[in-house]
Amino acid sequence: MSRRRLQIDGENEDKRTRAASVVIDYRSDYLSVPSTPYLFNILQKQGDKKVFFADRVLKFTSSGKMKRRILLMTDFAIYIVDPETGALKRRISLAAVEKICLSKLNDNFFAIVIPTEYDILLASTRKTEFVNMLLEGTKSTSDDEPEVFFSNSFEYNAAADLVKEIIFEEAEGGVRTRILRK
Repeated sequence: MSRRRLQIDGENEDKRTRAASVVIDYRSDYLSVPSTPYLFNILQKQGDKKVFFADRVLKFTSSGKMKRRILLMTDFAIYIVDPETGALKRRISLAAVEKICLSKLNDNFFAIVIPTEYDILLASTRKTEFVNMLLEGTKSTSDDEPEVFFSNSFEYNAAADLVKEIIFEEAEGGVRTRILRK
């Protein structure tokens, strides 16, 4: 399988990113899913066999809390799993993903926009790799790739009736991130 890398040029030329995140050859499964029984069982029950990405992430709840989660992506779906209980918290079909939102700054946040459900805000040190694998994965399930949207502020549906805005600003020593209720 060829691996497509996120294009950081043209309309996104002001995206500041670590050079290494663009040129490395990604390993993808950082949790060794086949040798982790509860993760392997979740995928088996759903009928998925090919893992495109697996890693630990932070998920932001609609109330603003951070929860440790496992993010799995197969050739058909994205899974959010609670690592403490081993329970599947959410399954999102790749075909349902419309857009991925990222800032133009060097941070770890990204939002997965799903118009038929509520969106999901995550933080991962491997966000560029996840986005690349998502674009690769959607090629096999849909003619339409999700849009990759770069902005230093964007809105997302944190719950069915709750819209939040995330704002990124350069600050001394890094990036300042604010999440506001709309």
